[in-house]
Amino acid sequence: MPRRSLPLPFPDVTEAPLVTELRFPEAGLTIQGEFELNEFATLAPDTLDFLRLYIKVRGNLKEVERILGLSYPTVRARFDNLLRAIGYESEVADPRDEVLSQLERGDITPEEAAKKLRR
Repeated sequence: MPRRSLPLPFPDVTEAPLVTELRFPEAGLTIQGEFELNEFATLAPDTLDFLRLYIKVRGNLKEVERILGLSYPTVRARFDNLLRAIGYESEVADPRDEVLSQLERGDITPEEAAKKLRR
C-alpha cells in the first residue's frame, strides 16, 4: 500500500488529531493506544515545506528570500505564521517591514520609504 502524508489540516476540523495505532510493518509490530502528534506533524504542507527550507539554510531568512524569490517582509510574515502554527507567538512586528512592503507594492516612492525608515 503506498504511503501518504497526513491529510492535515482536515476540512472544517479545528481539533488536533489523536493517533490510535502505530504500525511497524517490517518488524510485524502494531501498538494501539492514544498518541498525540507533535506540533510539526500537524503543519499544513506549505508551512512544513517552508520549515524544511528554513532548516536547510540554517535559519537564514535572507537566503529563504533569495530561494523563494519573495520579499523579505513576505518571508518574515511566513516565518511568523510558522511560529504561530507551532505554538509560539512571534515577536512584535518590525514597523520597517510595513514600509518595505509599501515600497515593494509601489504605494510609496523610494524617497518616502527612506524618510519613513529614518524616523
